Amino acid sequence: MKIAVNVMEEKQGSEIKVIDISKISVIADYFILVSGSSQRQTQAIADEIERKLSDLSICPKQKEGYAGGAWILLDYQDVVIHIFNSEDRRFYNLERIWTDGVTVDTKQL
Repeated sequence: MKIAVNVMEEKQGSEIKVIDISKISVIADYFILVSGSSQRQTQAIADEIERKLSDLSICPKQKEGYAGGAWILLDYQDVVIHIFNSEDRRFYNLERIWTDGVTVDTKQL
């Protein structure tokens, strides 16, 4: 999680949020959400996360939405990363859907 959040900050992603969903879902333990201002930025965030984690032999189980870049999902099993453009993030509003989850302070990672 820390590596992904660091990449998001380095690539100037906005509204970074980590939600602990471990007690309310079997989908994953954590969701990490970030917004990008363009397709190029969302793809750059995804590319760098994948590169840094693959250097540690950590590869996503699944990757979706990369070509369009509006909502890129990187599924690392226990951690699912959602990289949105701002419009789609507001539309899907995962924060509202997962309000029972616990927001994690990213500075504590």
